[in-house]
Amino acid sequence: MRALYTITDLTREFEVTTRTLRFYEQQGLIDPLRRGRTRLYRPADRTRLNLILRGKRLGFSLAEIREIVDMYDAPPGEHGQLTLLVDKIARKRTELQARRHDIDQTLAELDAVEAGCRDRLAKIPKGRQ
Repeated sequence: MRALYTITDLTREFEVTTRTLRFYEQQGLIDPLRRGRTRLYRPADRTRLNLILRGKRLGFSLAEIREIVDMYDAPPGEHGQLTLLVDKIARKRTELQARRHDIDQTLAELDAVEAGCRDRLAKIPKGRQ
């Protein structure tokens, strides 16, 4: 593992924009070193960026991601972080399952309406369209 990464290194590796990295920095989620105007990211920043992006893919808010990531460096440490993450995953799963149920109901209703339309279309004489 490298000692330091440039902003270009991380934008290429994680396929994000420099604006994204600067935003996460402004939000206090990552804290690169500065050499003049150059940002240099430590391995810990790279790891945090990876966790931030994973959290976003999983649908967590930045506030939730911050809570999880920040807990790693403070008591109760990794155990607390993992316990919190398991709890948040359970809540997110419940939320997504409810949304899936709503989507399934909507799709079933669309199927019923479409079937009714097709049935009615089939009964309309060809000359009366």
